[in-house]
Amino acid sequence: MSKKLWQKDIEVNKLIEQFTVGRDTEFDMLLAEHDVIASRAHAKMLEKVKLLSKEELKKLLTGLDSIEKQIKKGLFKIEDGVEDVHSQIEMQLTRTAGEAGKKIHMGRSRNDQVLTAIKLYLRSELVAISKQVEELFNVFIELSEKHKEVLLPGYTHFQIAMPSSFGLWLGAYAESLCDDMELMVAAYNICNKNPLGSAAGYGSSFPLDRKYTTELIGFSQLNVNSVYAQMTRGKSEKAVAIAMASVAHTLSKFSYDICLYLSQNFGFISFPEELTTGSSIMPHKKNPDVFELVRGKCNIIQGVPNQLTLLTNNLPSGYHREMQLTKETLFPAIQQLKDCLSIIAFALPQMKVNSTILEDEKYTYLYSVDALNELVKKGMSFRDAYKKTGMDIKQGKFERPQKLTHTHIGSINNLGTDLIRQQFRKVMKGMD
Repeated sequence: MSKKLWQKDIEVNKLIEQFTVGRDTEFDMLLAEHDVIASRAHAKMLEKVKLLSKEELKKLLTGLDSIEKQIKKGLFKIEDGVEDVHSQIEMQLTRTAGEAGKKIHMGRSRNDQVLTAIKLYLRSELVAISKQVEELFNVFIELSEKHKEVLLPGYTHFQIAMPSSFGLWLGAYAESLCDDMELMVAAYNICNKNPLGSAAGYGSSFPLDRKYTTELIGFSQLNVNSVYAQMTRGKSEKAVAIAMASVAHTLSKFSYDICLYLSQNFGFISFPEELTTGSSIMPHKKNPDVFELVRGKCNIIQGVPNQLTLLTNNLPSGYHREMQLTKETLFPAIQQLKDCLSIIAFALPQMKVNSTILEDEKYTYLYSVDALNELVKKGMSFRDAYKKTGMDIKQGKFERPQKLTHTHIGSINNLGTDLIRQQFRKVMKGMD
């Protein structure tokens, strides 16, 4: 017989059971340790408000410690017929703690139990992603400084535009990660609020001490209103997805640049052969499959907020079973983003840059704005200088300036690297 905490004397139809459970048991394993953390805090609170005896609390904590050890050793599993990880934990507690195990669910519903575990999981994953973002940020900054003297053509409309540099290009993606982290911190703050004690979404008649569980679990504050606490299911996931989509946008755009610059038509950069793949019929091919896959995966991740919107947007307040599907949408995307961050941080330091790009005559007109500005500095009006430079180009008289003098903050000769570092450190403090 299936083991469900809510089941009475009627066996659920097998087809209905399979459809409603879906992939829950697969994704629930990611929540196991977080459920133990929340259950431990809940049990301590029940003892504090005299709903459990000290002896009962001791039995529950011993049982939860045992389950946590199983989880960390990879020995914990959801038994056949058990509906989810939360049911499995309660059943194991009942086996080891007896009557005390049957009491741990006082004052909570599976709604706030699941929501608390999900928030703890998301909070943990946001910290892990942020550490990876920090690692990649440092790679961008280091390479920006390393290659700051190497010039690179800048483009608008895919047309040669103005001089850039590898330092400016790589520094741009470092600063992009600063803004991405602003959203990561915002998502972290949204997830860092305690919904436990909201029960099914309408509170409890038990004298729960919700401030105490907030403190024990380590949330920064409460989701105060019980109805709103339940409304954060789906909303929290979407906030995380938006932050992830921002990081994915940066990685996708950078990967496109890499694929473009690596092509023979550009030839700006190269990678060791072992980081590329070949063709089944073209012996000369060295394909940037890694970066193409990062681009594709990150483009899919950017669609996750929209998927969650379509899933939850037309639902009224209160819990609805569709919320279960947020895990299927978001949880795999979290791992995909972590994989993308990891592979770029691994591959990027092995990139070699071409230091002679601008020696090619086709990049001569890249310097037209610099030539124009030199005329303005000598007293000519901007419009007259613009016209003269245009005519020189048309008549084949244009000569590129001998050197570049881009000295303002954030330009070729003044990357502002320290300011970007300060920005990143400041926003990262929000993850503390």
